[in-house]
Amino acid sequence: MSLAPTAVKDKEIPLPLEAPTWLNSGDTSWQITAATLVGLMSVPGLAVLYGGVMQKRWSINSMMLSFATFSIVLFVWVVWAFHMGFGTPWRGLSHSGFFGNFIGKPGPVLSHTQEQHQSNIPLIGSQSFPKSALVYFQFVFAAITPILALGSVLGRVNFKAWIPFCALWITFVYAVDAFLLWGGGFFAQHGAVDFSGGYVIHLSAGVAGFVSAAVIGPRLQRDREIDAPNNVAMVAVGAGLLWLGWNGFNGGDPYASNMSAAAAVLNTNLCTAIAFLVWVGWDYLTGRKPSLIGGVNGMITGLVAITPAAGYVNGWGAIALGIIASTIVYMALNYLSRVRPFRRVDDTLGVVYTHGFAGLAGGLLVGIFADPGMALGYKTSKHGLIATGNVAGVIHGNWTLLKWQLFAALFVICWTAVCTFGLLKLVGVFIPLRMSTENMEVGDVAEHGHEVYPSDVPSLGFPDGVPGLATEAGQATPRTA
Repeated sequence: MSLAPTAVKDKEIPLPLEAPTWLNSGDTSWQITAATLVGLMSVPGLAVLYGGVMQKRWSINSMMLSFATFSIVLFVWVVWAFHMGFGTPWRGLSHSGFFGNFIGKPGPVLSHTQEQHQSNIPLIGSQSFPKSALVYFQFVFAAITPILALGSVLGRVNFKAWIPFCALWITFVYAVDAFLLWGGGFFAQHGAVDFSGGYVIHLSAGVAGFVSAAVIGPRLQRDREIDAPNNVAMVAVGAGLLWLGWNGFNGGDPYASNMSAAAAVLNTNLCTAIAFLVWVGWDYLTGRKPSLIGGVNGMITGLVAITPAAGYVNGWGAIALGIIASTIVYMALNYLSRVRPFRRVDDTLGVVYTHGFAGLAGGLLVGIFADPGMALGYKTSKHGLIATGNVAGVIHGNWTLLKWQLFAALFVICWTAVCTFGLLKLVGVFIPLRMSTENMEVGDVAEHGHEVYPSDVPSLGFPDGVPGLATEAGQATPRTA
């Protein structure tokens, strides 16, 4: 907070300055709140979910990787990556100017946190908030993306290799995708939309996770054969944090506390509920019992599918996305996973399905169900941001949006796959990507020195029972010499 001195009884004491005239306190407050909700989706949300869904000996490792990823992305984001995704186009890369529509010029944001934000973000019609609010808001989106991809390689990725890989991946993959679709880059200029990250976050995470799993290799055979969660309650808590945290994920992306934010929140919850119910319905129709893990997959599918569409579709569109996406991902996870190349890759948590397939489906379905009465679209020009009218899909007579949604998806898939493969190989030259077999056999104790459920009873045990422990008869076990 900026402070200004004032004289009181011959002494100067600091008093807070009022907000500048350009700042909208309501919009700024909502943006910081929404960002915090998104941050909670990563830590503790995904950390808790991963810690519960993995086998006992991988619980600590899964949570540690989540916290480490969150931390390294924040450093990278404020030192150079934010401006690559949302800064001034780097036109000096090419005389043709093409690369200026491809990536922003890197640079730190450590000394410009109090100024009014100025950028070419297509969704922003108002810029009534400080740059620091946007930097943090966009950071939590950047941080959750590699944490999602991490779900594909749990149980064998080397902790030491994952950290530098994340730093490189945010720089060369995430920042590029973000600039192209959110920072006023090539696809944004041609009308492609991604309300909160169906492509930038989920499709890229699904592709990156799948490629990483293929390069690093599968888990131990016994981990694949006995793939049971160690704590289902943790899974439920983590899933619940994801569901409600998504209110900030999608509700914060109008960058204002307005009717578009409210519609995005309602659409998010509606699509998710429908996707969950459809997943359970398919379990019954295919002769399976509806499990909590399966229900969580359906929930995540709905959350991901509505993400690129939340502010562009009406309630009927949200229901349609929930039905279609849940059906597609259910079939892919249960049947497509049995054929090449999917059956040859050990994607630990099926990220390529619940995030890759769901993000792709949601992004393409925007091109079909986008309602011109829901949200304005914006384009960049030499004069800055200009409103281009409403975003309309095929059912409203516009095929152009679907075309550019397809082109953007193809680019994200190809760019993410090629760069992820190259970055993994580069890191692998210096640090083994795969954990040692000895450590994979032991798990958390070998990697981190402790386990998720440490025993307070000495390892030698008590042949005649633990002293003081009540028996079934209600009597304490006698102490032994």
